[in-house]
Amino acid sequence: MRLLLIRHGQTPNNVTGALDTAFPGAGLTDLGHTQAAAVPAALADEDISAVYASPLVRTQLTGSPLAVERGIDVRVRDGLEEIAAGSFEMRSDREAVEAYLGGLSAWLHRDLDHALPGGTTGHDFMGRYDLAVRGVAEQHGRHDTVALFSHGAAIRAYAALVADLGADDVEGMWINNTGMILLEGHPTEGWGLVHWTGEPLGGAHLAGVRVHDVTGEAIDEELDD
Repeated sequence: MRLLLIRHGQTPNNVTGALDTAFPGAGLTDLGHTQAAAVPAALADEDISAVYASPLVRTQLTGSPLAVERGIDVRVRDGLEEIAAGSFEMRSDREAVEAYLGGLSAWLHRDLDHALPGGTTGHDFMGRYDLAVRGVAEQHGRHDTVALFSHGAAIRAYAALVADLGADDVEGMWINNTGMILLEGHPTEGWGLVHWTGEPLGGAHLAGVRVHDVTGEAIDEELDD
């Protein structure tokens, strides 16, 4: 199975740097809609069997142009939500940014017992996200390609852990709005990384201004400042 993990388009809270991880979340900016509209052409060579999105509004809006172009529905799947910011929800200050990225870094270094105040552990996150991916896989054949619209920190953490990617490498990588991580494999057999597209699928010219885009930015850049 080819699993296209695609980050949602830009939201107003990405622009301000606020940690917006709760339901239902913000919609898209004008740039976010433009990013989403560019996805179908960017994936023209992919034989996509289905389009899935998390319960948060921004992923469904981002996946919609691709689904419409392919003549299929966006299927909303519980479990594909962003990593919860806990007590730091909707904050954009330095303490909140460092705490959130520090927690993500801990998980990448396999400290899955770590949890933000009011948040979940890495074990809990991986349990619910992997359950969602397994549910998707059960609906499709092993040679199918599925587009899954989700969230920056979530897809980075999931891909890094299931594909056994090095923490130091992942910490230095961005996943801009509508960036994509492509995995191949199956939940019962394991996943391998095919490629990591940090820029928007429609091209680098669609990248937004990086103002503490916390869930998508390179971890080592922010924690080393």
